[in-house]
Amino acid sequence: DVQLQASGGGLVQAGGSLRLSCVTSGFNFDDYTIGWFRQAPGKEREAVSCISNSDGRTYYADSVKGRFTISSDRSDRSKNTVYLQMNRLKPEDTAVYYCAADPRNSWRVITMKDEYDFWGLGTQVTVSS
Repeated sequence: DVQLQASGGGLVQAGGSLRLSCVTSGFNFDDYTIGWFRQAPGKEREAVSCISNSDGRTYYADSVKGRFTISSDRSDRSKNTVYLQMNRLKPEDTAVYYCAADPRNSWRVITMKDEYDFWGLGTQVTVSS
């Protein structure tokens, strides 16, 4: 039973930091790409950052490059986790953040939400100005 559980959201002032966690189970973590997406009210869900657990490649949206860092933690194999460290947050980062798992690792389309078979529930991030 594939599960992804996102947590770590909250309310923070502009310039602050948050670390989101995506705890996963029920699939072979090393074969999947994990993506973080976000959706602001009235906007499309967009890819923020992705990591391929098979070869370590990472992707960052231009809007978050240099501020966000994605990483995988395999120290507890019963609950492999992907983190999204978010620094220097801006009001425009406000959104519901979701993590998702893609078994195909087609890097060319890694930012497309339809590539991802499994999704966790979102966690709200609110950045005040």
